[in-house]
Amino acid sequence: MINSFDFAGVPTIKFGAGNFKKLADLVLNYGDCVLLITGGKSLKKSGRLAALMDMLVEKSINPFVESVKGEPSPGLVDEIVGKYRNKSINSVAAIGGGSVLDTGKAVSALLTKGDSVMNYLEGVGAGKVHDGEKIPFIAVPTTSGTGSEATKNAVLSRIGDNGFKKSLRHDNFIPDIALLDPELTLNCPADITAASGLDALTQLLGAYTSIEASPLTDSLTYQGIKYAVEAIIPVSTSQLKNLELRSKMAYASLISGIALANAGLGIVHGLASPIGGFFDIPHGVVCGTLLAEATALNISLLQEKGGSEADKYLQKYARVGVLFSSCENELSLLMNRDKYCEILVNKLRDWIDKLAIPRLSEYGISENDLERIIEKAGIKNNPVKLSKKQIRDLLKKRL
Repeated sequence: MINSFDFAGVPTIKFGAGNFKKLADLVLNYGDCVLLITGGKSLKKSGRLAALMDMLVEKSINPFVESVKGEPSPGLVDEIVGKYRNKSINSVAAIGGGSVLDTGKAVSALLTKGDSVMNYLEGVGAGKVHDGEKIPFIAVPTTSGTGSEATKNAVLSRIGDNGFKKSLRHDNFIPDIALLDPELTLNCPADITAASGLDALTQLLGAYTSIEASPLTDSLTYQGIKYAVEAIIPVSTSQLKNLELRSKMAYASLISGIALANAGLGIVHGLASPIGGFFDIPHGVVCGTLLAEATALNISLLQEKGGSEADKYLQKYARVGVLFSSCENELSLLMNRDKYCEILVNKLRDWIDKLAIPRLSEYGISENDLERIIEKAGIKNNPVKLSKKQIRDLLKKRL
């Protein structure tokens, strides 16, 4: 029996090397005035921004450009929206990492409104319900990590003692077009490539082992995990310019976004939200540093729990372990499930060491901060329930 499930919509996906040159034509379909949201410097330094501007002008499109860096805040979104609300913007195109895409997504949603984005943020806002009306939005990722190009939420942060990391969310906020060109990721630095890649893998593994997973999300996430396992280490170390591997990571990241939107995520992202609200730490670093120990904890508790439901998730973890071991023998998997679970944990630990993913303490997090982090943590889709003590022990291992 296949349990009932829902599956949210996805953008129109245009995937392929060289696709960036199609952006001007896609913008023209919406009108002659576009707001471009870009990252700090890389797009400009590569010459791609200038080339895009030339293409837009050739097609008589009037482009406005805003560059942003760091995690998007409500204040940043309000500032940009205030500048362009009366400019007759026909479309918004965000070109950059996950933070840039989330900024663009939120801006496209607020350009149709006359108030602050704070009024609509989940859990911290004024409780207003957004009606979903937005300016058409095109997402063009230049990193492979968050999968924001395929999700319906924009994550905004206010960092500090009373900080938060919360979503602006509506089904209509799924980008109209996700334009993926793996060539755009070739200049992504090694450390960002590594952290982003582990973010994508965390999302894929979290969705694959989520209690809300379905056969449809399983089929997507498993292939995404396979590509991520093949690509993360080489593209983060010796093969940064390998377009084939960059393409696999771009696909894995895209699928991670689709999967998280439809299956939810586990304890790592449940902790990443409060940690990212309280401390100025990159989202990918939080995910990367916690991934191995969270996986080890889930597996250990599932083994203790036993029973058919626990076995289902252990089998999934083992299947991922098989991908790390290059063993395709189904009989071997059935007979050595715990061995492949152990391989998975050991490989993830090895990766985190090899990629030099920082510990939480490097961003000012201490044992004194754990209680407030735990109080805000979410674990609703994790494959096994966790106590506060277990979550505390998990965090302490990565301090």
